[in-house]
Amino acid sequence: MKLQRKNRLRALSLGAVAVSGALALTACGSDDNGDGGKASGNTSASAGAGSVKCDDAKGQLLADGSSAQKNAIDAWVKAFSQACHVQINYKGAGSGAGVTSFNQGQIAFAGSDSALKPEEVAASKKVCSGGQGIDLPMVGGPIALGYNVPGVDNLVLDAPTIAKIFDAKITKWNDAAIKQLNPGANLPDLKIQAFHRSEDSGTTDNFTKYLIATTPDNWKYSGGKAWQAKGGQAASGSAGVAQGVKQNSGAIGYFELSYAKDITTVSIDTGAKSPVKPSTDSATADIAAAKVVGTGKDLALQLDYKTKADGAYPITLVTYEIVCDKGNKADTLPATKAFLRYIAGEDGQKVLAQNDYAPIPDEIIAKVRTTIEGLS
Repeated sequence: MKLQRKNRLRALSLGAVAVSGALALTACGSDDNGDGGKASGNTSASAGAGSVKCDDAKGQLLADGSSAQKNAIDAWVKAFSQACHVQINYKGAGSGAGVTSFNQGQIAFAGSDSALKPEEVAASKKVCSGGQGIDLPMVGGPIALGYNVPGVDNLVLDAPTIAKIFDAKITKWNDAAIKQLNPGANLPDLKIQAFHRSEDSGTTDNFTKYLIATTPDNWKYSGGKAWQAKGGQAASGSAGVAQGVKQNSGAIGYFELSYAKDITTVSIDTGAKSPVKPSTDSATADIAAAKVVGTGKDLALQLDYKTKADGAYPITLVTYEIVCDKGNKADTLPATKAFLRYIAGEDGQKVLAQNDYAPIPDEIIAKVRTTIEGLS
């Protein structure tokens, strides 16, 4: 009996040592980064960090731009910062603000829902020593049309009707054009309040690109990050537009699906077999058909806003992280590369679907990963 008890105690002791060792490895990390055994921080945080390679990442990063990706950035930053002890401050003041700050040399990277324009690339050369700003597609997702119409749980709209609503040509929810698309709905005699972004926004740019591509006769504005149509209600950021819709009966607005919590969304009649709801899967189906149109290391994409493919949602956007291909600041480059490497990796991309975003298709994200490793 004494011998059996002694063996049991020995087994428990060995088990405790094994568990302790495993926990130590999980906390400290032991990935081989090809750097002679230099330790890297790993984590299995619930945000989806997986194995984060910190390399020489340290200090803090300032970044700004797209509010569309803010919810994804928040999840990424939480996991990355826990692993690498790098402080990342991402303001999310809008794509226009992000590009401006980047080209003024104020931030390490910018987020933008629109690819850099030629004049913005030219301006970036002043801060990218020997290089230029490039677009790295990192976040995909649908631009949902959220609405607040009492008694209407399912609403279908098409491009011409959407254009007329946001251009104040259709002003009541029981308009004949909306009735025709929703024959079974009890549409009220209620004023439409269309909410749009107040600041320069890549979400606005992509939303209006959809209208220009699909119904140019009904949307005669030139497009861009600034809202051009008259009338409607302005709100700051995607969160502000979503809040405006939630608080106002008769409201409708555009924002990323991750902001559509507790808000009913429109199904789009694209001419496919059935109207398409915004979802990560329906957005991925559209983004998968995108073409890389950037040159050199730039990976700007051309989206198909006119898709009629079954199950493909047409109002999508891709958010780019904008960095210098060459000439990044030496003090922030290691942390920038480590963070971008994580969010472009399998674990980082898994975080997107968990937060109502669409991962970037495999063929495109593989090119992003290669480009990140070459940043200097």
